[in-house]
Amino acid sequence: MIVEENEYLFEMRGVTKSFPGVLALDDVTLKVKAGSVHALCGENGAGKSTLMKVLAGIHKQDKGEVVINGQAVQIINTKDAINKGISMIHQELNFFPQMTVEANLFIGRESSVGFGIVDKKKNIQEIQKIMCEYGIDINVSSRMHELTIAKQQMVEIVRAIAFNAKIIIMDEPTSSLTDNEIATLFRIIRKLTAEGKSIIYISHKLDEIFEISDTVTVIRDGRTIGTYSIQELDKKKIITLMVGRELKDVYDKRQISIGAEKLRVENFSRGNEFKNISFEVRKGEIFGFLGLVGAGRSEVAEAVFGLKKPDTGKVYIDGKEVFIRHAWNSIANKMAFITEDRRAYGLSLMHSVRQNSTIASMKNYCSKYFPMVFAAKEKSATQRMIDALKIKTPTQEAKLENLSGGNQQKVVISKWLLSEPEIMIMDEPTRGIDVGAKFEIYKIMSDMAQEGKAIIMISSEMPELLGMCDRILVMCAGKQTGIFTRKEFEQVKLMSCATGTQKEDLADYVE
Repeated sequence: MIVEENEYLFEMRGVTKSFPGVLALDDVTLKVKAGSVHALCGENGAGKSTLMKVLAGIHKQDKGEVVINGQAVQIINTKDAINKGISMIHQELNFFPQMTVEANLFIGRESSVGFGIVDKKKNIQEIQKIMCEYGIDINVSSRMHELTIAKQQMVEIVRAIAFNAKIIIMDEPTSSLTDNEIATLFRIIRKLTAEGKSIIYISHKLDEIFEISDTVTVIRDGRTIGTYSIQELDKKKIITLMVGRELKDVYDKRQISIGAEKLRVENFSRGNEFKNISFEVRKGEIFGFLGLVGAGRSEVAEAVFGLKKPDTGKVYIDGKEVFIRHAWNSIANKMAFITEDRRAYGLSLMHSVRQNSTIASMKNYCSKYFPMVFAAKEKSATQRMIDALKIKTPTQEAKLENLSGGNQQKVVISKWLLSEPEIMIMDEPTRGIDVGAKFEIYKIMSDMAQEGKAIIMISSEMPELLGMCDRILVMCAGKQTGIFTRKEFEQVKLMSCATGTQKEDLADYVE
């Protein structure tokens, strides 16, 4: 553990923060050097984002102090934080989607030619200078909603540079990026640190932590567990520090007898999104979908569930053709769908944990004869899910917007588990979730498979698919390029099908 005294760009000393019913931060200390990438690790709900929101002026700490360049400072609000050289790039990006890149970057700090007239030419010149220097290629006249998530992320980085931030907080910055986009992000991070800027990097992807970080601070249950140089750590040690116990086997894959066919999809096509997709999933089987971003995996799942209408294709459940025109048809056929974008499609953030958990199974808690809800039964079901999934929430009535991203994801899963599905489609079920929580979700998947449920798992993490699936369907550019059994799993072979690349050309790049 690092014990020697060094010069730090900033420190957070003894920071404590409470919310109604929960102590989020308890005497947390963080010290970050100039020109370094300092990773912040911990389970969902450990306090990482809360600590950074204190630094960024979103929350005010109850106790403790922030020290920048050796001087204690008061951070009043987000604008004050920016003025002090602190910029935070949130996991859920914040921008005005209908406005241009240039307009988003200069809101509140526009250059003027006088009489309230914005000097747009000067703004654009400043942006283009930054983009040229950092090798970022974005049309500043584009509207934000027209950009890919990766380019939206880059706009946030440009904003931090334009604000002359010395401390840049990145909260799960790669959750929706491809490998090439991650490589671009890392190149920019290294350039920023070479200029003396400090990056605080929050991520559940341990491979990234080891690739980009110099130092790691682990937080557990709102407390600082320790700060380490990256050379002192390995994955096993970080996981043990995060969860407080050793996880001997991350993937809870069991030997389960595969039963009869449960779901069959035949010749599914939709425009340019996907073409002639056919597969079946059996009872007790975990069936994986592998493909790069844009391959059409999620689009196929959405069409199967009734969120999109395919141009051609048929769906069979238990050997009988079913006609799915809407998501409610799927729910009536005991199908559930955990969407990739939980905020847009999976949750109502302004409502409580209880309301979100029971919305898809509300008929189970209502009288058949009177307009009334059996509140005790509803609360009992919600508590069962809170206990089973270890959802960190002060009460069932807490608004979902106050929970961490990982705990929000657990509520999405609880919602569909309470509907007692026989077919579960899970699109990136562990995105943004820590290692301990992933283990819990893998266990739930195995429990469902053991009960004879059919599970479709879409994931961008190949180790996850290899660890949990019985078979994997591979897609490339909207086409089905192969279905592989567990005995046939070979990373290079699967990746060659996912990229349309010859196997021998990938051998040097895939371990």
